[in-house]
Amino acid sequence: MSTHTIFTWPVRAYYEDTDAGGVVYHSNYLNFMERARTEWLRALGFEQPQMKADFGVIIVVHSLSVEFKSPAYFNDLLDVHCKLIKIGRGSIEMEQKIMRDHHLLIKAEIKLAFVNADTFKPLAIPAAIKVAMLPKLAG
Repeated sequence: MSTHTIFTWPVRAYYEDTDAGGVVYHSNYLNFMERARTEWLRALGFEQPQMKADFGVIIVVHSLSVEFKSPAYFNDLLDVHCKLIKIGRGSIEMEQKIMRDHHLLIKAEIKLAFVNADTFKPLAIPAAIKVAMLPKLAG
């Protein structure tokens, strides 16, 4: 059985995130998950502009699947969870969940690819980044 570290980032649902009924618009959940992944990288010690400057790499979404379980509403305080599932040569796979008061609202599986910042061609994950991620994937 694998033990994975879960990174959590709090997000508040603002009025601008909702539709006329006060329900968070479906595409905004992707924004919330992107923010959490950015903060996860920051917690690992990597700023995205630094990764681009130092390694010539950016991270792009390769594919994702999202399950909408229950809606979030204006002013809800949400927790966005990031769990690293797999590290490949040039990509990682994550599970992300959006929770409100420990109640699952959204579940997503996301594959992220490391690409050359200029050409967008696939690259191997830089060693320093991979080393920082490995403790988050214990098995």
